[in-house]
Amino acid sequence: MIQFLLNQELRSEHALDPNLTVLNYLRDHVGKPGTKEGCASGDCGACTVVVGELQTDDDGREHIRYRSLNSCLTFVSSLHGKQLISVEDLKHKGELHSVQKAMVECHGSQCGFCTPGFVMSLFALQKNSDAPDHAKAHEALAGNLCRCTGYRPILEAAEQSCCAKQPDQFDARESDTIARLKAIAPTDIGELNSGDKRCLVPLTVADLADLYDAYPQARLLAGGTDLALEVTQFHRTLPVMIYVGNVAEMKRIERFDDRLEIGAATSLSDCYEALNAEYPDFGELLHRFASLQIRNQGTLGGNIGNASPIGDSPPLLIALGAQIVLCKGETRRTLALEDYFIDYRVTARQESEFIEKIIVPRASVEKLFRAYKVSKRLDDDISAVCAAFNIRLENGVVAEARVAFGGMAAIPKRAAACEAALLGSPFNNATVERACAALAEDFTPLSDFRASKEYRLLSAQNLLRKYFIELQTPHIETRVTAYV
Repeated sequence: MIQFLLNQELRSEHALDPNLTVLNYLRDHVGKPGTKEGCASGDCGACTVVVGELQTDDDGREHIRYRSLNSCLTFVSSLHGKQLISVEDLKHKGELHSVQKAMVECHGSQCGFCTPGFVMSLFALQKNSDAPDHAKAHEALAGNLCRCTGYRPILEAAEQSCCAKQPDQFDARESDTIARLKAIAPTDIGELNSGDKRCLVPLTVADLADLYDAYPQARLLAGGTDLALEVTQFHRTLPVMIYVGNVAEMKRIERFDDRLEIGAATSLSDCYEALNAEYPDFGELLHRFASLQIRNQGTLGGNIGNASPIGDSPPLLIALGAQIVLCKGETRRTLALEDYFIDYRVTARQESEFIEKIIVPRASVEKLFRAYKVSKRLDDDISAVCAAFNIRLENGVVAEARVAFGGMAAIPKRAAACEAALLGSPFNNATVERACAALAEDFTPLSDFRASKEYRLLSAQNLLRKYFIELQTPHIETRVTAYV
């Protein structure tokens, strides 16, 4: 059984289809059709809902963290122990919520189909910021598309509702909601079981290892932003899933003198602060990784584990020399991330083995790390080419070089010939040009609807040239740039 709060109503579910999304649960099972399906792929934001989780600050203060999510990509099992808020829950005692009033008064809605999603994104923004600036408002709304109204009045609604916000019913009930979330906090393995399909929800790494050993055919579910597409887009059935999002040990970020250890189930939003503090280019790329809704759900381990050749984080992590810890039963092994990827969607992971954590070296002033993403649009788009460069110079000579790309091969990988051309040579134009030519030995990229093979190779070479130029003249830096 799983338990969660539907606003303030306790829901206990056991026999639901584990493949059921929160979107369809709201619309078909509890009669809340305000949440809309626009794309069923996490691109349009019409299905946005807000999920509240109990959090404890470093000073011991308990509060509820509210985050916007795409309900079309969220399976119901992930709600275990949490609070789900949909657009119907905002109106209180016959009065619209302040974010709804702002949308009305600023004329932020026309056909209305996308409006519930915008309202929920604004609600999350209001809850998480006392006075959001223009950039924060854009970030909060970047995952919501509107085809008819235009974004100016919606941004005005964001300013009106968030810059002079008043306490609402959720603030008034916070203490009671915290107590209710504590009361339903999971204490044992949860489960949804419809007879022919099941989803198991472990709470510890040991439980996860045991379950995965017992069900090696199970699909591991973290954020679900990739896995859920198999259900919503390809109409496949997932007979057995194991949801890892309630394993607290895999959601920690631990800082050591020489490294960060990031739990594989840590959301990309939660990774941001730690990675941005060490590597600002990594932080910049995470801002462009996808919409805020997706970053709130998607995990660093998931972005590695799905072994996509166009995943944005692996090239950066490979260039940084990151490692992963793989767990199987009580056995653990540490593997260089570059050795994890073998072929298209083929990895070194063994049966019943899972990624427990990612180990990222801390930044060094001696190493010059930069990352770049080429995509058709600036925000919320998949890379055509993603490049990461990390070199160390001694007296102007390249002493170490790690160069990695995504989108250039069947796997994210290092550019060995390029690195060889750089190593031991003065870091100058002639060396960079030799290294650019060597990229043609490293990669024979494919052509697809994102870019031709010629465009990809030339872009990769130009990004190396860009890296060189920026290091010579750092004042003209324009990192993580998109090319149209």
